[in-house]
Amino acid sequence: MSRAPPKCCGVADARHPQIYSIAAHRGFADALVAGLVPRYREAEFGLARLTLLLPSSRAQRIVTEAFIRHAGEEDRAGLLMPRMAVVGDLDLDEALGALLDPLGAPDIPRAIDPTRRWLALAQLIREEMGSDAPKGATLLRLARETGATMDRLLVEGIGPEELIGDNVLQLVGDLSAHWQASLRTFARVQARWLAWLGEEGAVDTAARRNRLFEHAARRWRESPPETPIVAAGVTSAAPALAGLLRVVSLLPDGAVVLPDLDLSLSDAVWDELGRAGAAPEPGAEPFARGDAVAHPQYHLKLLLNRMGVAREEVQPWHRRGAAAAPPERSHAISNLFLPPVASREWVDLPADKRRLSNVRIMQAANPEEEAQAIALLVREALETPEKRIAVITPDRALARRVVHHLARWEIVADDSAGRPLSDTAAGRLLLLLAEVAAKGAAPVALMALAMHPLVHGGMDRRDWLAQARIVERELRGPIPREGLEPLDDLVAKLGKHAAGLAEWWSALRSALVPLVESAGAEPLADLLDRLANAGEALCGDSLWAREDGRALARFVEDLRFHARATGTPVDAGDCDIVLRDAMDDIAVRPPYGGHPRVAIYGLLESRMSRAELVICVGLNEGVWPPRGGVDALLAPTVLRALGVPGAEFRSGLSAHDLAGALGAPEVVLSRAARDEAGPAIPSRFLLRVQALLGELLPRHQETGAIELARAMGRPRSLPVPYPRPRPMPSAAQRDVPIAVTALDRLRGDPYQFYAGSILGLRTLDALEAAPSPAWQGEVAHAILERWHEARKSDPAAKLAPIMDAVMIEKNAHPLMRGLWQPRLLAALEWVEDSVSSYEDRVVAAWERKGEMQVDGVKLHGRADRIDRFADGTLAVVDYKTGSPPSASMVEQGFALQLGLLGMIARAGGFGTVSGEPSAFEYWSLGKAKDEENRFGFGYVETPLKLGNKRSGLAPEDFLPETERYLRGAIADWIKGDQPFTAKFNPDYAGYSDYDQLMRLEEWLPRLADDETEESA
Repeated sequence: MSRAPPKCCGVADARHPQIYSIAAHRGFADALVAGLVPRYREAEFGLARLTLLLPSSRAQRIVTEAFIRHAGEEDRAGLLMPRMAVVGDLDLDEALGALLDPLGAPDIPRAIDPTRRWLALAQLIREEMGSDAPKGATLLRLARETGATMDRLLVEGIGPEELIGDNVLQLVGDLSAHWQASLRTFARVQARWLAWLGEEGAVDTAARRNRLFEHAARRWRESPPETPIVAAGVTSAAPALAGLLRVVSLLPDGAVVLPDLDLSLSDAVWDELGRAGAAPEPGAEPFARGDAVAHPQYHLKLLLNRMGVAREEVQPWHRRGAAAAPPERSHAISNLFLPPVASREWVDLPADKRRLSNVRIMQAANPEEEAQAIALLVREALETPEKRIAVITPDRALARRVVHHLARWEIVADDSAGRPLSDTAAGRLLLLLAEVAAKGAAPVALMALAMHPLVHGGMDRRDWLAQARIVERELRGPIPREGLEPLDDLVAKLGKHAAGLAEWWSALRSALVPLVESAGAEPLADLLDRLANAGEALCGDSLWAREDGRALARFVEDLRFHARATGTPVDAGDCDIVLRDAMDDIAVRPPYGGHPRVAIYGLLESRMSRAELVICVGLNEGVWPPRGGVDALLAPTVLRALGVPGAEFRSGLSAHDLAGALGAPEVVLSRAARDEAGPAIPSRFLLRVQALLGELLPRHQETGAIELARAMGRPRSLPVPYPRPRPMPSAAQRDVPIAVTALDRLRGDPYQFYAGSILGLRTLDALEAAPSPAWQGEVAHAILERWHEARKSDPAAKLAPIMDAVMIEKNAHPLMRGLWQPRLLAALEWVEDSVSSYEDRVVAAWERKGEMQVDGVKLHGRADRIDRFADGTLAVVDYKTGSPPSASMVEQGFALQLGLLGMIARAGGFGTVSGEPSAFEYWSLGKAKDEENRFGFGYVETPLKLGNKRSGLAPEDFLPETERYLRGAIADWIKGDQPFTAKFNPDYAGYSDYDQLMRLEEWLPRLADDETEESA
């Protein structure tokens, strides 16, 4: 395939090409219409004989609106519109107009469907790479990248034979092994793909587009049409399209109108942009260096060179639109984007050459503040009758923020760039179904699906959500094992106390069974069938009702059809990733019906549009311009050798988009100093604007909207500093029992006791939370309890089978069991060995509840184990899955649980197991401290001052001191009137469950400062 532009011969070649440029300040669409109407209008036919070639369907809509505005200005009763055909620009998904895709071109093969090509390429890559081929979603992602690279080459007219040409092969030896292997694989896959296309009698979409352009150019060159043809706004420099534009410019009634080709650039600056794709001299690269390729005029120079047209042949379009700016604006824009060498002239530029009047720069602190300020600017501009506002940004998340802020004033602004199908309600539902199938109904995906706004399962929506919340509450905690069986048991247990839960679970379960029971690789078409059926069962017709549902229906039907034709297998575990990758490329645009004078555009949608106020948003590096990427399959040096523009070319296109937006009468350039990830770097384009303005910069700052946005989020009066919480409940509210584990909180942080024991507030675990120490302790206690019960009838009972049974009942996830269970088993075997070897003590009770009255207050608790010595005294044992409390904590009056249990035992609170406690032991299941422990886990620790310990309470003082601390706490907080002060004892570590409730971070730093001042 040749990359040279087609030769133009015959009568048409003798004509001077009719090529025009509309300056940025004139407003492209309105200026275009203002010039076309007097030039091509006929008395009876109006503009109906004119054919417009436009770059995209969105440009077609913009030009149509410009014709309507023009007709309204002339007070005409009606207007016959010209015929419009879309030739496609950067988007290969733009449909070609029927004019360029005629029925009378049988020699041009049909185009292969993109989805069919994607799936077929995956199969070819698998066959070509063999055992080295990636699996599942990675393979399909590689196939997508392979197709995108093929399109880049096809648009440039590069065939597979050039991949093995001399100019590429001489580079292969200098490439790393990775790039060499990637190049060879890509070349083989493309050769096999083209051979397959030949057998099928089809071509790629990009190749067919090139042939259609060549067909139309050849036909019009040989037999010029009798009606006028004008190509407007087309900036793609694809060789085949450049050849067509050359022919159009030479037609008797033809013309090419370019957007913002800078005719005022000096010849020296124009030459600094390099050869721009022209035939290189021997040994030279066909493209300029990176800074020239990133210039906003580079792609237009590339187009002119491929058309065989000199810049001197381009004529200015002297008509202007309604939203035109002063002519000085175009001169300033031209100077703004001067290449590096030429930009040295800025030092000597007079003020009138860098005048950017009505261009303001706005900097917000964060994206939320930026969106609020933009919404305020839009709201203010709408007060002016007939004033149009356009918000332009490549940041779709920021665009959605602006839309939501405008809704505060009932201003409906549609983001015409749309949202990825995967982010819509319907698309998200399909992905959740796929995620449930991939993860075996894991709690996060399952509850997100059950509470999805479209899901109702045939029930009243409020009843459905009420039942879902009951299950969601019980699922919080460590992730259970996969499958529906654990959920069946859970619902059966909850259903005894929740009417309607069985009906809810039946509706949800019947939809999920076909998904969860699938395993291994299976045809993608069959999996899509099950996903669609499950979605309809849960949502009914509402799944397909709105624009996102209709887009989802088209996506599912298309993918299912081609997946069935190719027999593509997909593992159920990868299905959600595969679908997300495919759905991210599908934009769902809102229907008409937004505010008639407010538009929110992406960069592609903003081309050719114009408004009186244009707000360019998100001017940070990585957003505008976007981050440059490296082709995953072909090395940058290979692409340069082939003549394919690199990543800098995209920067030049985004710079041209900004240059066009700067031509509006009023412009606001906006950025946020920080984004979600941290500090943001200003866009190189914004830095150029600031550098060009120089000492004029202060008068171009937009601060009013920012100050107003900050004021809207600021309270009317300064907030009163939140004091340290000191709740004072009534005497009746204070009269609550004390658990043996709660005395620490009452003495160390009374607010925690107040929130937990008086208010009854409990923290909730997250779904699929990591196993907490409390959960691990619950499991260990359940195992040991059953083991002690089993030893009553079988003294040789083993812990291992009991542990397995408890793990299954607790729905422990296999991964968690694999990581924790071996350590737990070793520690439990240590417990088993230690208890079985007792000679002077026996286990008297386990998991025994007890209580007693102390000063009229009930003290209650559960003893993990109580042993009785031969002399009748007791040993109080508490199991710990982690490290036990230290003896110094006991000495300070904390960690008194064992002492309180000893008091209850001495008072006969445990029923038949009563007596004088003589030993207090923590049995830790952690890593053993004794190297002679053959199990490696488990040890005994006492909180008393025994042996070589230098801290702690003496054994004879333990119970008296515990009782003194208990009675003191009861006197102060339960029977007394002391406030439940937050963080009363700063040495008490405690838990952080209630830190947010007490608003700790608001008053603790202030308290620390006050204490520092007092000490000073």
